[in-house]
Amino acid sequence: MCVEGLEDAGRLDFGDQGIDKHADFAMERVCENTVSVDFKQTKLNNFVPFIRSGEWSDIGGRDYMEDAHVCISDLAKNFGYKAVDDEVISFYGVFDGHGGKDAAHYVRDNLPRVIVEDADFPLELEKVVKRSFVETDSKFAETFSHHKGLSSGTTALTAMIFGRSLLVANAGDCRAVLSRCGTAIEMSKDHRPCCINERKRVESLGGYVDDGYLNGQLAVTRALGDWHLEGMKEMGEPGGPLSAEPELKMITLTKDDEFLIIGSDGIWDFFSNQNAVDFARRKLQDHNDLRLCCREIVDEAIRRGARDNLTAVMVSFHQEAPPQTRVNRTGRVARSISAEGLHNLRVLLEGQ
Repeated sequence: MCVEGLEDAGRLDFGDQGIDKHADFAMERVCENTVSVDFKQTKLNNFVPFIRSGEWSDIGGRDYMEDAHVCISDLAKNFGYKAVDDEVISFYGVFDGHGGKDAAHYVRDNLPRVIVEDADFPLELEKVVKRSFVETDSKFAETFSHHKGLSSGTTALTAMIFGRSLLVANAGDCRAVLSRCGTAIEMSKDHRPCCINERKRVESLGGYVDDGYLNGQLAVTRALGDWHLEGMKEMGEPGGPLSAEPELKMITLTKDDEFLIIGSDGIWDFFSNQNAVDFARRKLQDHNDLRLCCREIVDEAIRRGARDNLTAVMVSFHQEAPPQTRVNRTGRVARSISAEGLHNLRVLLEGQ
């Protein structure tokens, strides 16, 4: 495991006994440059995912870095627990902070442990993950009730791989996209005020959308933290219009599933889902280096004009690079200009 950006504010112990329960905002980034392989096979499907990952982040044009992320190849072992039936559960997360970095760091450092320590882990993983998001959010409010960290919030997206299952949980506008034979499969939905279902949920809980913002203040409708914003959250059920409860999506991986891209919203402002998959596939075919590919995605977003903090995490399910294949996409889509071309045209027009 590599730990970068250690600060004096907290204590972390990444030995065999796991992480100190009193760990604070100690890491800018946590990653494990290791490979975990699930050798368990079933009689129904002989595909065994070969799990490897890479990550990269950049401050972009901002004065402060508020993104955080984590990559853990063996979640139970990382916290000193024995895996059930020796099944490895890998955990990956991207957390996009706003109003400060404290909420993003708190969720990154505590959410994985809350998941592992849940009594139903890992047998009822979907229930555990959903409950753990909300519990971590409540603990953040309690722990920092007299701390400046209370005045920050964060979106959160996590991906867990166990056996041939992939479980994605999302609260906010980070996004996860799966490459299946080169076709982009959306694994999460952005929680924004313009989403009809989210708007209905918000209004049913006493909130409103003003000029595209939740209660005129936030560009997302789900996030952890933000307890300082009046009228956004309430302890207990049903809670306020700003929800920490994630939406979940789980699939069974097959040999056609190549890799997963997880990115903060700064990435997706300049990449469509399919564009990101196409770009990543080409880079992996060149060098098959996931971390370098993440850096190239971030650098390309900056080249296209991104000014936000940028974080990309990739998880591959194969040891080999994606094959050189022609992607047959169903349906004809009229496309007169690329995302990059549209951005360049906008810059040109604004400069006149």
